[in-house]
Amino acid sequence: MKLLIVGLGYAGQRYRRAFHHLAGKLDLPLDMAYVARRERSGETLSYYSDVPRALAEFRPDMVVVSVNDHGHVGILRDLAGFDGFVLCEKPLAAPGDDWPRVCTGLAQTQGFALDLVERYSYASQRLKERVAQQGWSLIRASFHWGKDRLNDYRPTCGVSSEVIHALDLVQWIGALDETLCVRQAIGIGSDFSLSGSKVPDTVMLTATLGEAVVAGYSSFVNIQRQRTVDFSFSDPVGRIFHARLVYDTPAWDHDELRIWTRDGDGREVVVDEYHTAPGEAGLETLLKLSRLCEDALRVAALDAPPRQPFAGLDDAIHLQHLLDGIGQQLGSPPLARYVRGGTRLLIPASADLESLG
Repeated sequence: MKLLIVGLGYAGQRYRRAFHHLAGKLDLPLDMAYVARRERSGETLSYYSDVPRALAEFRPDMVVVSVNDHGHVGILRDLAGFDGFVLCEKPLAAPGDDWPRVCTGLAQTQGFALDLVERYSYASQRLKERVAQQGWSLIRASFHWGKDRLNDYRPTCGVSSEVIHALDLVQWIGALDETLCVRQAIGIGSDFSLSGSKVPDTVMLTATLGEAVVAGYSSFVNIQRQRTVDFSFSDPVGRIFHARLVYDTPAWDHDELRIWTRDGDGREVVVDEYHTAPGEAGLETLLKLSRLCEDALRVAALDAPPRQPFAGLDDAIHLQHLLDGIGQQLGSPPLARYVRGGTRLLIPASADLESLG
């Protein structure tokens, strides 16, 4: 099994750790190489300066696209005609990129997955299964999805690469057969990122999902990581059930689900409570990602079906249309200025895992 990682920065190293762990777990011989602008000093993996050369000489079975947002389309363009498996960081493209044409070149791939790791949370899956089993219908969903990327050393296209997680979860759990449509979006921009002085950092939106309504807030300048998605459902006889999913709290991959209703006296009746507490050595901050990567290996190396369907190319295209529409609605948002009076002090790449992500 040959794996090519395009971009060996923070995200690329996370994939490297996950696949290295899985190779041992599955007793799977794994040869890894990487593409980057320049060769890393002391790096043991084989290096290639560009994707076409790596495809021709290394001949990978799987390619991981883990460059920053603005580089996705260029790499995907280089993968036109590739017949292996493609695992791509989210979002598919940065706002304004000419991505539809690129997608046609991926038609021959063995498989495609967008990295939407919250689908691989045991808490997410538990709620999704209950909704299906009980025949619940979504009435309303809301989310608060944010983290603090102020002075992060990595470039970004802005809040679209954060809000995508919540948008995907609302549809994937709440009503997969319905189409999520954004109705209104407003936002704020700032110089929080080294990518520029007018990067959209926050969005507030309303949407519809079939007959259900959605309200959401997402930000890259939340002063604390906060990832919560709330649902209200109706069962077939009209009883109302509420569910809350909380992710990565108090630490990465510590997720929780709580489901409740109310009795005739208005008292809360807990239906389900579930907490994940990952502790496997070598998978710190990587539990959900490793489950996605293991499914990709099942397809690419073992010719076996994934344990659950991927967020495939059709999902990626739908979500990118949503993100592009949100960006168009934001127009010229009000701007905040964080860089004041001196040189920006960036969070270093060596910072602890809790500070990055």
